[in-house]
Order: sequence, then C-alpha cells, then structure tokens
Amino acid sequence: MRKFFDSNALWLSMLIGAVGYKLFLPLKPTLPWWIFFMLFFTFCKVNPMDLRLHKWHGVVLALQLLFSVGVYYAMMAWTGNVVLSQGLLMCFIMPTATAAPIIAGKMGGSIQNLTTFTLLSNFATAIIVPVLFPLIYPAADMTFWPAFMLILSRISPLLLGPFFAAWLLRIIYKWRKKEEFVLSKRAAVVPFYLWVASITVLSAVVTNDVVANLEVYLSSMIYLLIGSFLACLMQFGLGKMIGYYLPAPSKGRDYQDVLINPAAAPTTMAGVSSITAGQAFGQKNTSLGVWMAHTYLHPLAALGAAAYIIWQNIFNSLQLTLVARKKPKK
Repeated sequence: MRKFFDSNALWLSMLIGAVGYKLFLPLKPTLPWWIFFMLFFTFCKVNPMDLRLHKWHGVVLALQLLFSVGVYYAMMAWTGNVVLSQGLLMCFIMPTATAAPIIAGKMGGSIQNLTTFTLLSNFATAIIVPVLFPLIYPAADMTFWPAFMLILSRISPLLLGPFFAAWLLRIIYKWRKKEEFVLSKRAAVVPFYLWVASITVLSAVVTNDVVANLEVYLSSMIYLLIGSFLACLMQFGLGKMIGYYLPAPSKGRDYQDVLINPAAAPTTMAGVSSITAGQAFGQKNTSLGVWMAHTYLHPLAALGAAAYIIWQNIFNSLQLTLVARKKPKK
C-alpha cells in the first residue's frame, strides 16, 4: 500500500483536491504553515557549514530570474493579456520545491547540492518578489513602497524563517548533546508528504477559481496550459544541460536511505550534476507559487502555477518510473 501511494501520490492528491474542492477549500489559510514546515525539514537535512556554492547554482538562478522578467514583459507586449502574462511569470519565478532534493536523491542526484540551491533560490525569491510584484500589478490603494514592505513582511519570514529555525535547532542540539544534529531517515521524507498534502489543497483552490471563471477566461486558461507545458520542458531540459556541462562534486552527508536507489545512480560527476540541476531548475515550489499569485497578483494567474503542477508531476513520475525499471530485482 505504501509503495503504491509513493508512486501515485502526486496525481492522486491532485484528483482528490479537484473532485472534493468544496471540502478542502477552507484549508487554504493553512498553506503558509505547510510551506514553512516543508522548508524547515528540508533545511534541517544539511549543516549550513557544509554548504558549497557551485557554478551551475549561479547560472540556473540567473536564468530563472531573467526568464521570469523577460517572459512577463514579452507576453504583455505581444498579447496584452494580464492573466496569461502573470501566469507564465509564475512558471519561472517560483523557487525550487522543498521536495526536489528527495526526488533528485531517488534518481541518484546530489541531495546536499540541491538543498544548497533550494536555500539560495528561496532567498532570491524573498528579495525579488516584493520588488517585482508591486511593479507589474500595483495595488489599487497602495504605492510601490507600502506594497513592497507589505509583501516583504509576509514573504521573507515564510521563506527565511525556516532556515534560521533549522540553524537554531542545530546549534541547541550540539550544545545539549555535544554532537552534530542529524535528521532521521523518517523525518527526511516529511517534506515530500507535506508537499503531497498541500497539492490537494491547491488543487481545490484552483478548481474553485476555474469553475467560477471558466466562461470568461477559457482561452487564457488553454494558453496557460500550453505555455506552462513548454516552460516545464524548457526548464528541466536546460537545467540538465547546465548541470552536465558544469559538474559539481558532492560534499557533506547525502541521505542515501532506502528510498534512494544507489544501483540506478549515475557514476559520473556530470551525470549526478545533470540530475541535480535539472530538478533545481524544473521542479518548482508550486504551493508557494499558487499562494503568492492568488494573494498578490490577478487571482487567475495562479492557474499558471497550477498547470505547472500537472506537467512537473507527470515529468517526475516518468523519471522515477525509468529509475525503478533500472533497479535490479533481488
């Protein structure tokens, strides 16, 4: 039963959320807490003293921010469609998913290097979003600086708070136990299950928006579905290529537990980096993306992030299936 759930959790959670959207919709206010704890458990995995920046980290982050701004202004100049432009913006600006290190680890990627990038990506999002959102979608009753401070006050604690909380826990543990803190194997996969649960709520929120606005924004929804598919393919593919040509060694402790298949892991540094950078660029924190768009942009811009959920989950499912087929039978 657990094996079946792990293999099919992503699409099952989306289906359950869509079908029972009226039941799960009241849970929307709890999403920021889910995001907080997903990040907290992710940051607990790696000692901040062991974090190492590599070339592909900077390249992927720069392209993520460049595409975010470039796609938005290009689509606005071409179509003038606010929903479409902001929806595609969300496909790029969302930071790396907290569950990405778990997925990458199952495929033989570097959990430690990807956790480093997850932290870097969330720091960058906490800085760029409060600057960018008031410029592209100014609030009716606010000028730039009040809007900037409002978003900064809500986004930064959500993204940066888990890092400092995890660091404080590590310091206290070492002071009390006289040894380094190590997250247990069971706790290491908690972000994955939190992510799955949050997708159920997100599917409910997005389904409610679609039902309420289907007739008015049908064409924009179709274009967002196509655009998010292309954005997903491009980011996964480009990330894999960048990691392959800018390989990085993996230092520190990687959690190679029973959920990870060492037999299917690539043996070359370029192969490991290709998987790691591909997940860093392509697998997004869609929970945060839907929440940010629904809170600070046009409500239907969240459909871009919601559609991205579908495509990245399909892509990840295919990757995990291929890895499972390579695993030797005992």
